[in-house]
Amino acid sequence: MNAPVHLSAAKVRPAPAQSLEKRRLQLYLVLLLGDVALVALGFATSGLLYRGEFGEFRAMLAGQLMLPLFLTLALYNGTYSLSSLESWRYGVQRMAVALLLSSALVNFIVFFARSSTQLSRASFAIGLLVSVLLLAGWRMIVSRQVQRRYSGRLQNVLVIDAGGPAVDLPGAYRVHAAQLDLRPDPADPQGLDRIGKAMRNMDRVIVSTRDEEREAWVEVLRGSGVTGELASEAIARIDALGLERHAASNLTTLLISRGPLRIRDRVVKRAFDLALSSLALVLLAVPLALVAVAIKLDDGGPVLFRQRRMGRANRFFDIWKFRTMRADAADNAGAVSTGREDERVTRLGRFLRASSIDELPQLVNILLGQMSFVGPRPHAIGSQAGSRLFWDIDRRYSQRHSLKPGLTGLAQVRGLRGATETEEHLAARLQADLEYAARWSLWQDCLIMLRTARVIVHERAY
Repeated sequence: MNAPVHLSAAKVRPAPAQSLEKRRLQLYLVLLLGDVALVALGFATSGLLYRGEFGEFRAMLAGQLMLPLFLTLALYNGTYSLSSLESWRYGVQRMAVALLLSSALVNFIVFFARSSTQLSRASFAIGLLVSVLLLAGWRMIVSRQVQRRYSGRLQNVLVIDAGGPAVDLPGAYRVHAAQLDLRPDPADPQGLDRIGKAMRNMDRVIVSTRDEEREAWVEVLRGSGVTGELASEAIARIDALGLERHAASNLTTLLISRGPLRIRDRVVKRAFDLALSSLALVLLAVPLALVAVAIKLDDGGPVLFRQRRMGRANRFFDIWKFRTMRADAADNAGAVSTGREDERVTRLGRFLRASSIDELPQLVNILLGQMSFVGPRPHAIGSQAGSRLFWDIDRRYSQRHSLKPGLTGLAQVRGLRGATETEEHLAARLQADLEYAARWSLWQDCLIMLRTARVIVHERAY
């Protein structure tokens, strides 16, 4: 294992650790493509061993039937997972289960289709056995290459020393909270942004903290979008997900959080966002240009309004909108929610807000990866419900930052839009955001987008 890596303040902020997610995806793809080739080879070889003909038709037919079933099961049972890359034994076990289940399904399908004469049981059994041996050997090769080329390092682990017990974890990056001014204060957006930048590209974060700051770090970790752990001896007040034991350093930590989306889910969601935002920007280029001209002609002020918002993992980003307020009435902090009869809104701005056209420049935010089509709506940093800041009302507020903010969301299609005049309004939106994160699916995203279109057509809301 590598020695602990110490990151200075200068190294954390402008040049964070390189993400290893791409490396893992490449290894998963290599493993998957190798499996496809080797299953085909296994059944081609079975024809040679049983009938003396390499690639015999019935043997290859059996392999073609089983391969898509195997890949489907393998993608869901952990055959292509971090544990499989780190331990070839685990990978072989998962692979064998997927192969056996897929072979049972093939026999079930063939039996009910009454086409068993097209398949040879002997060549099928030989092909299955050869495939198991080839795939097991393939996993041993990949595992050894991972150890040789990357020293087994497939995750970025960050240890934040915040005054708690000493943590000596081999191969981990390490920062000192006091040196970088990392404080888990929900009322300090700039501080949360610093923590988010320190966690950038990390897969796991372990915080060693004092008792009085432990609960605050719990909320920060739950909004980080990464697997978060606390090094702690006191667990009574914390709803931990479980214990993590690190044999290399004889360390036990509390598992506090997991990112709400697995890597496969994030890839699917990002691909969906990229494809749709690119298409939308092309199709809407002329209408967007006409809106920009209309805003300029209306009062001669800027076309776009830019405002700092809190995004995924508590990191800042600049959100873009068409300007709907008078140029001299811009509220960059968002301290005052915009109401239906707000005098700051221009006549054209009222139409743009009622039709949600003012939000369309956020397609660029989506294209840049700062936002998603569906997710918790990003709130202005100074947003208030009644007379209190959002994060002062409910300690779970930062958990909504575990996902990328969205152009629309579950709260919006439930009618929870516009000004947040009372604390109850915020509580209802927060509950919808947390519910969305807990049961995300691409199908749910599509339904929310369809319902959003219906709301825009049938309602006039800010």
